Amino acid sequence: MLPSAPPCTAHRHTLIAQARQTLLADDAAPLHAQVEPWIARSWQRCLAQGMDPTQRVVFEAVSAPALHHSLEQNHALLRAARPVLEQLTRAIAGMRYFAILTDARGTVVDVQGHCDQSDPRASSIGRVGIDLSEAAVGTTAIGAALAELQPVWLHRGEHFLDDNGSYSCAGAPLFDPQGRCMGMLDVTGIDVPERPELRHLVARSARAMEDALLLQRPHALLLRVNWPGCTLGGEGDGLLALDADGCVVGANSMARQLVPQPLRAPDAPTHCSDLLALPWTMLFDAARRQPSQPLDLPLWSGLRLHALARWSAPAHRSSAPSHLSATGASHLVCAPPPVAAPLREAEAALIRQAVQDARGNVAEAARALGISRATVYRKLGTPKGT
Repeated sequence: MLPSAPPCTAHRHTLIAQARQTLLADDAAPLHAQVEPWIARSWQRCLAQGMDPTQRVVFEAVSAPALHHSLEQNHALLRAARPVLEQLTRAIAGMRYFAILTDARGTVVDVQGHCDQSDPRASSIGRVGIDLSEAAVGTTAIGAALAELQPVWLHRGEHFLDDNGSYSCAGAPLFDPQGRCMGMLDVTGIDVPERPELRHLVARSARAMEDALLLQRPHALLLRVNWPGCTLGGEGDGLLALDADGCVVGANSMARQLVPQPLRAPDAPTHCSDLLALPWTMLFDAARRQPSQPLDLPLWSGLRLHALARWSAPAHRSSAPSHLSATGASHLVCAPPPVAAPLREAEAALIRQAVQDARGNVAEAARALGISRATVYRKLGTPKGT
């Protein structure tokens, strides 16, 4: 038998019920402050679709071809998510929660953890292929995370449909290396105490999946970036993956916050020189010379980050020559370039040091060296226009 809810929880449930009544009586009326705005928006979307809180919920599976297509499309995500799901289910093992992974439409593509198949409320949602979108089953953490593109926590009466009132769930959207929503991660419990802290756990696990998915991509160089003062090498790092010609092949959510991406047409390539105010070849040189030494990273905005530049794991490297064009090398990984001749090496090192001393200001470095800015770019092997 479950313990009775503490007074504060019971009071909150009362406020939620009052907010639902207010919405149903007049959908233009302001809702009680206890209900988060995203919940109110989800309820209003459900009303707009003609749903009624008392209607029966039917958890239906998508067609076999649709499920096959989704599993095929999300093969890389499922592979990247597997070890993270194992860690997540260990963390929630004693709480009677289980984990659900969906695609961008809300179709279940994986279920992990203790999902009690003898309980129809669990077996109804804990199956690969079930449609748990907002349009199908009303307000849930799954539908809300996909609609709002933010981590959410949803408890019992906060679901729009009464039939879902026994569920408590936390959800977080998942973004691919180009920043597009590709699905979401959810943990759900049935008749369990309120645990809003699970929103943080699910968001953290979702970010770990995104990082793993990015690292699966073929790349020549990985940049770990963060604000000065933050220790590099942890889960809070921004990750930028570059090909052999300096084009960005992917970034995680943190990197997209730290290094804003320029507006471009869909699938148009972005070069790291569009993001960073320094000769891009310096990143590759730093990875070869001092892979454990943080690199000062100026942005075009004037802000500065620090970074670690690392070559991709040797097992992932290809034998592609480093002089391939951007189109020829964008899907390949190359080994580090050969060491330059001693005189050229010393000259380049002097120029690099001057640029670093000038905090990425190439014009200032050129003046200090008594050479032209074009010469600095040429000696460092930086293409025109960067």
